[in-house]
Amino acid sequence: MTEAEATPKTGKRVLLAKPRGYCAGVDRAVQTVEEALKLYGAPIYVRKQIVHNRHVVQTLEAQGAIFVEENEEVPEGATVIFSAHGVAPEVYEQAKARSLKAIDATCPLVTKVHQEAKRFAAEDYDILLIGHEGHEEVIGTAGEAPAHIQLVDGPDDADKITVRDPSKVVWLSQTTLSVDETLETVARLKTRLPLLQSPPSDDICYATSNRQHVVKEIAADCDVVIVVGSRNSSNSVRLVEVALDAGARAGHLVDFAHEIDDAWLTGAATVGLTSGASVPDELVQDVLAYLAERGFTDVDEVVTANERLTFSLPQELKRDMKAAARG
Repeated sequence: MTEAEATPKTGKRVLLAKPRGYCAGVDRAVQTVEEALKLYGAPIYVRKQIVHNRHVVQTLEAQGAIFVEENEEVPEGATVIFSAHGVAPEVYEQAKARSLKAIDATCPLVTKVHQEAKRFAAEDYDILLIGHEGHEEVIGTAGEAPAHIQLVDGPDDADKITVRDPSKVVWLSQTTLSVDETLETVARLKTRLPLLQSPPSDDICYATSNRQHVVKEIAADCDVVIVVGSRNSSNSVRLVEVALDAGARAGHLVDFAHEIDDAWLTGAATVGLTSGASVPDELVQDVLAYLAERGFTDVDEVVTANERLTFSLPQELKRDMKAAARG
């Protein structure tokens, strides 16, 4: 190929990352709210944002979902859906006390970490949970065994940890972290705790890893990387950090195309584009249209993995859907 042939036609191109957007856990959680609204009728109450995305929350609100912070805000006897990020056991108890019909939309990969926490706590291990303080997923996991779990929020936190028995300690992690930063945190922990055990299988979910991997592939070729996602979405925020660490000249997080500042594109020849795991692809298409209007008409999709995983809907909901179908 000659250099002329290799040059994009307009001199402006978009490297579109794939995998991007919805993961299986998010798809299941959003579908759970949509099916519950169809089956039971509005309103359906959802504790916390079902997934961390403004557009998704606004769309479901328009269909009749009511988002609340705690179970106390849900009328007694009503239906409440727990978000994809998981909840502590006490949240189920509160729901039971208010006679709420609870549907658990926790991502099965988060549930896996909960089960690991319970198992290691039962075996009297100290558990070091790598994650971000205050994140809903961390609160839910820590709630499974609060007496056994200590939070490690990044590599610098590793030096503050104290354990009862250095030979009985294991690390677990939030599912949406930076893979590299988590490995760095684990390495720091192991310098102090050489016998630290790892989870039986990787806690960082496949979707988080895959989205970070493709961003690493494209970042060095990009003048700017735009990540579509919300500020409270851990995995979306991480994608910007990963892009910058991997050599992108600039990186920005936006919820919608209209939030892009044209100054970011000044002098740029290559824009990288991806989206967090809770972002519907229509928002990415809006950004592509926005970029095309500004001359970025050549789009190369860079594919590093094909995701085929799906999760079935929560049992409580499936049971009621079957009963309604028998009608």
